Amino acid sequence: MLSIIQAAGWPIWPLLACSVLAVALILERFVSLKVSRVAPPNLLDEALTVSSQGIPTADVVLQLEQNSALGEVLASGFKALHQNPHCSEADLRAALEGTGRSVAARLEKYLSALGTIASAAPLLGLLGTVIGMIEIFGSQGGSPGVGTGASNPALLAHGISVALYNTAFGLIVAIPSLIFWRYFRSRVDAYLLTLELAAERFARHLSSLRK
Repeated sequence: MLSIIQAAGWPIWPLLACSVLAVALILERFVSLKVSRVAPPNLLDEALTVSSQGIPTADVVLQLEQNSALGEVLASGFKALHQNPHCSEADLRAALEGTGRSVAARLEKYLSALGTIASAAPLLGLLGTVIGMIEIFGSQGGSPGVGTGASNPALLAHGISVALYNTAFGLIVAIPSLIFWRYFRSRVDAYLLTLELAAERFARHLSSLRK
C-alpha cells in the first residue's frame, strides 16, 4: 500500500484524507440512524396509552424525550400542555413542528459532507491524472546536452503511475461514498415521513386531552 501511495505522488494525499473522513461519517451515520435511536416501532402507541387518562408527569415526559428522536417530538407536545393546559391546537402543532425541524436537522447531519466527498473525489482523481499527464509530457522534453526529443523513462513511468493511481483511487473513494449517501438519504426521508405521520396523529390526540 505504501508503495502505491509513493507511486501515486502527492495528489493522492487529499484523496486519502477524503477516504478516512468518508469512513468516519459512514460509521457515525450507521450508529445515529439506528431505528432504536430515531423511531422505535411501538413508542407512539405507548405514549398514547400512557396519556389516555391525562397528561403524564414531568418525569415520564423526560424519559420519553430521552428515548429517541420520535420521543423528543412527542415530549414537546406534552411540554406544551404542561406549560398551558388550554393552549390552542395551533400552538400544539407549532411545538411539535418546531421540535420536528430540529430533529430533522440532526438526522440530516453530515449527509451533505458525505455527498460532497462523493462529488469531489473523482475531481481530485482527475486532478492527479492531469498532474501525471503534465509529468509525462515534461519527460518527453529535451534535456540539456542530450538533444531534442530525448525522454526520461523514469519520469515517463512516474507520470503514468500518478495518472492511473489517482484516477482509480478517486473512483474507489467516490463510488462507496455515493452509494452510502443515497442509502442514508433514503433512510432519513423514510424516518421523516414516519415522524410527520406520528406527530399528526399525536397532535389530534393532544387536542382531545386539552378539552
